[in-house]
Amino acid sequence: MPERDRLLQSIAATVADYRLGELASPSPQHVDQWIQQFPVLVQQPILTELEHVLAKTYFTKAKVLAFLSSLVTNAKLAGADPCSFWRGVKFLKIQGGGNSQSEMLQLFSEALYGHCGFTVDQCGENPTAYLYLDDVIFSGGRIRTDLTAWINQTAPATATVHVVTIGEHSLGTWYANKEIRSAATAANKTLQIKWWRAVEIENRRSHTDVSDVLRPTVIPNDAATQAYVENLGYPPVLRTPGSVGGRHFFSSEQGRSLLEQEFLKVGVYIRSICPNLGVYQRPLGNMVLKTTGFGSMIVTFRNCPNNAPLALWAGNPWYPLFRRKTN
Repeated sequence: MPERDRLLQSIAATVADYRLGELASPSPQHVDQWIQQFPVLVQQPILTELEHVLAKTYFTKAKVLAFLSSLVTNAKLAGADPCSFWRGVKFLKIQGGGNSQSEMLQLFSEALYGHCGFTVDQCGENPTAYLYLDDVIFSGGRIRTDLTAWINQTAPATATVHVVTIGEHSLGTWYANKEIRSAATAANKTLQIKWWRAVEIENRRSHTDVSDVLRPTVIPNDAATQAYVENLGYPPVLRTPGSVGGRHFFSSEQGRSLLEQEFLKVGVYIRSICPNLGVYQRPLGNMVLKTTGFGSMIVTFRNCPNNAPLALWAGNPWYPLFRRKTN
């Protein structure tokens, strides 16, 4: 089998359960239609690196359920008698927008029922702890908004809150934690917050050189891209080459740099042809700050975040690899 065909099949198989039941299962032809939008010379190299990356950053439903199941019996979280512990946990249903929390709670219910014989709705009548569940923390804005509102409205004077996510980006977690603690102090409430995740993704500016997200080492020699970066009004924070990041999402510096350069260039192009993108939809992903973009490569079976590069999810007329579901 030609290597290109093998790569197309491999990537399609890795993401086979993406929005299963809502969209047709990704096929090699679907992946091929997407990659053909890139210059011919970089198509196969992009596929090669993407095969490596998605094997680490794409979370299937089975992976997520396995992580949640492991938490049910995690002694550090649930102690020696996990079923007794979970009976006392109040699962918060306070998400202000989207369905990610309710869908994650359904999965946690499956895991909990499998081990203890009861669901999340049968827990927390007399709460000894609280649990906030979501898929991934990116900027930290959503969890900050949700928990701040809860603190100001119905939270008890003293509480332990467990925050459980598939993944968290370090800057978003730092920001959310700081703001949530400030809200608790302002409300004269005492909160102990404990964070649980399958993977932590490094994206703090001070750790750019060892980050786990797309951070270009140079601005491509492309007129449109250079004009976009110049119009940001701030010099870009560039990564010093040499690291694939602590999570080893990338296969090599060469492979990582390829995605950074090509996704940045095509992201600028996408912004020029897709009229519905807002100013915060940066080439490498949604971000309020004036940068090239958030740069996350995390995708889950239920959705692709807008914090991922536009190349992966933008549509109309760009053909997306991951068609996004919006709130």
